[in-house]
Amino acid sequence: MEVIREVAKIGDREITLETGKIAKQANSVILTLGDTAVLVAVTMSREPKDLPFMPLTVEFREANAAAGKIPGGYFKREGRPTEKEILTCRLTDRPIRPLFPKGYRYDTQVIAHVLSHDLQNEPDVLAMTGASAGLMLSPAPWAGPVAGIRVARVDGELIAFPTFDEIGRSDLNLIVSCSRDAIVMVEAGAEQVSEAEMIDALMFAKEQSLPLIEAQERLRERAGKTKLEWVEPEVDTAFRDAVMGKARERMVAALEIFGKHERHEAISALKGTIIAELGEDGIARRDEVGAALGKLEKQIVRKNIVAGKRLGGRGPADIRDLFIEIHPFERPHGSALFQRGETQAIVTTTLGTERDAQRLDTIRGDINNTFLLHYNFPPYSVGEARPMRGTSRREIGHGALAHRAIETLLPDSEAFPYTIRVVSDTTESNGSSSMAAVCGGCLSLMDAGVPIEAPVAGIAMGLIQEGEDIVVLSDILGDEDHLGDMDFKCCGTAKGITALQMDIKIHGLTREILERALEQARLGRLHILEAMLAKIEKPREEISRYAPRVESMWVKIDKIRSIIGPGGKVIRGITEQTGVVININDDGRVTLASADIDAIERAKAIIEGLTFEAEPGQFYNGVVKRIVDFGAFVEIMPGTDGLVHISELENRRVDQVTDVLSEGDDVVVKVINVDDTGRIRLSRKQAFGVDPDEVLNLR
Repeated sequence: MEVIREVAKIGDREITLETGKIAKQANSVILTLGDTAVLVAVTMSREPKDLPFMPLTVEFREANAAAGKIPGGYFKREGRPTEKEILTCRLTDRPIRPLFPKGYRYDTQVIAHVLSHDLQNEPDVLAMTGASAGLMLSPAPWAGPVAGIRVARVDGELIAFPTFDEIGRSDLNLIVSCSRDAIVMVEAGAEQVSEAEMIDALMFAKEQSLPLIEAQERLRERAGKTKLEWVEPEVDTAFRDAVMGKARERMVAALEIFGKHERHEAISALKGTIIAELGEDGIARRDEVGAALGKLEKQIVRKNIVAGKRLGGRGPADIRDLFIEIHPFERPHGSALFQRGETQAIVTTTLGTERDAQRLDTIRGDINNTFLLHYNFPPYSVGEARPMRGTSRREIGHGALAHRAIETLLPDSEAFPYTIRVVSDTTESNGSSSMAAVCGGCLSLMDAGVPIEAPVAGIAMGLIQEGEDIVVLSDILGDEDHLGDMDFKCCGTAKGITALQMDIKIHGLTREILERALEQARLGRLHILEAMLAKIEKPREEISRYAPRVESMWVKIDKIRSIIGPGGKVIRGITEQTGVVININDDGRVTLASADIDAIERAKAIIEGLTFEAEPGQFYNGVVKRIVDFGAFVEIMPGTDGLVHISELENRRVDQVTDVLSEGDDVVVKVINVDDTGRIRLSRKQAFGVDPDEVLNLR
């Protein structure tokens, strides 16, 4: 068994690529960083499939055993892929898919499996590079390599392959896939960074990824299999040119139509007409006619864009008409209708208690997720009829982008102790529906009274390059996305970027082009923010009357058991008595939730009584509960009293306590001592002349 290794050194980090030891019946590579190791296996069918699309599947699995953990739940084994695993699949798929030949139809599968996880070095970017390395070793005709790299900015310094702890301290976290001479894909989250800072990070990632590219090339030289000889399918150029010439004028007219469906119907009708005009030859060569018309459409659209005329008649920087309605529906805690051209979303915000948090059994243990953003894309949004079989990978990916755009702007749990769920239902779509989720999500949060740090908006951008001519497009349509050379989605506030997603199909994307594209995106984002703020200037002062009221209070940790009681008897009793949902955290923070604010106050009073500790030097309003020969017992809190000794009643000698006090009298007292057993000594005479504002009334 010959084991072949290559090492890529990036800064002070070393990544090892190894093949020939495990999964030898596949084209496999193990990538190791620290104690994190990921096996990536690539396989392909022996014969191509008769399919109208490329059959590539990518899977990623993060086994609990890799971190020495047994999964939770009854079955104690991994189930369906988690959202994190699905997002890693997308990160791996997006940069490698465009590098296959256009007509490639071999069934190809990439599976990444985490073998060891040190909980500091993240395996997702290793899987991205591993997929590239596996394809390089395989017979597949693939135009790689690419390298996956994560960059974080910690205390102003850019770090390649940061640890988990460093990512937690960063204000910029991006994953980039790079080829030798180009950035291929970007997925980034940030805390309102400037466009220049984002570009600096992208250029840093491109520079730092080169050792991984070179390591893969060395591995390919030593262990790669003979590549499948790929011959592009022959194209009858004479027939294609004849079809394009016959259809050109009518295609130009069809592309003048503004409406998406009307335009598509006109192009479809044109195809039928051309086939009919060609007679039997057209019927027999229907697919070739379709390919020729697709090429013609792409040529015309791109030529028009370079000339300054887009589909729908807009200029390169023009944004479609906006329609915004705040609180279109009464019962959701917050809601907004956001429409941009033919893209429309209804977005709602729901406020819940800590008990509504999403509890996840992760490789790092159980976590509670108190901010959820779900993106839905039903078939009717594009006028289609197809089965709805659960959440798609695309919906999860778009939701994660919108989540990342908004998350850093939310208040912390102490200031706003709610679980927040935002749901974006796409009701119409013609490009950038995920950005409608960002804009609508922000508006619905503000309508719900969530005190976000700043309003956030998102815009989908595109780029067309024809020779030396480059045109950046704002607010792209679905067709412009399909026919363009780059599409990217940029989200942020007036201050800076919070999320960025890029897919780039061309080489030679310079810093100057990136600066131009991000600046145009910034101007478009500001235009949209202006329209949003014209409808709702700031978050509402009050939350919806249908939302639960949540308040927090703190108790000493050693008093938690007094609230819970034996077997939970006490806390259940408080809930039954007041109807308030009570949640107690290990750090002593108690949250109380109810639609009735008076019920919360009653529950709070009970808890304060259970956890009350008299504070020496503090003045209290009390009531005399019992008189004895040596003094009076005064209740300063329900269930809590102390002794006022007869010598502490007056500034003179008192013979009988009853000469000064009677049972039931209100009295102001000062706590002068609390002994080790919790007994409270009070003084009446030391409270004479105290300012009423300094006296606590807890009864």
